[in-house]
Amino acid sequence: MGGSALPWRWRLFERIVTTAVREAGPDIPVTVKMRKGIDPDHLTFVRAGRIAQEAGVAAVALHGRTAADMYSGTADWSAIGELAAALDVPVLGNGDIWEADDALRMVEQTGCAGVVVGRGCLGRPWLFADLAAAFDGRSERALPGLRAVAGVMRRHAELLSEHLGEQRGVTDFRKHVSWYLKGFRVGGDTRRALGMAAGLAELDDLLGTLDLDQPYPRSELGVPRGRSTGIRKVSLPDGWLASADCADAPFGAELDTSGG
Repeated sequence: MGGSALPWRWRLFERIVTTAVREAGPDIPVTVKMRKGIDPDHLTFVRAGRIAQEAGVAAVALHGRTAADMYSGTADWSAIGELAAALDVPVLGNGDIWEADDALRMVEQTGCAGVVVGRGCLGRPWLFADLAAAFDGRSERALPGLRAVAGVMRRHAELLSEHLGEQRGVTDFRKHVSWYLKGFRVGGDTRRALGMAAGLAELDDLLGTLDLDQPYPRSELGVPRGRSTGIRKVSLPDGWLASADCADAPFGAELDTSGG
């Protein structure tokens, strides 16, 4: 929630960003990514963007939703345009970039300098090649069939295994299976087995059972991917909203835990 709740305590936010820029030094660019705010009654993105700019960041990225929005509805691209008009540093837009053409539309509609991609690339790493082509003015887009997708899946698992060890790598890969196979005709038993694979050999055997001649499922173009949770109440530290001018971190903020 750092990019949503933290900017509400703007003096604390200013302290953190200013310190990060100073400690990084002139050769390491520091960027800030945030949401519009906590909820519609506590929007912070313009003030936070100006604070970050004054602190010397290289760019500011904005997801056009609040923390309360989670991933519901559609991203508010008008907020990205508002921030782009308010700042001199580059503003990067985030939210609902499902295809390369969405990125072109966002830049055209908002005046942002570029885009940040989140859920849109889940199970679709070739989206970045599409983005490069789109911003280069080229029309080609990758539409890999299942044979090519299975090859990418295998390479993904292999790279994770090289980095984490095979057991941990394949275990980590399993969460990507449903994203890669979205829209392809693959039976539930096979999907479940792929989602429980314990090693590369088992993964190879299961991928070999797929009907690899399937073309790319065009029905999935432009369709949201990943989490789609609805609006929710935001949990905040005690007294957080009552002390916007406070420059102190909340109790327990320095604990050596990841927060999940």
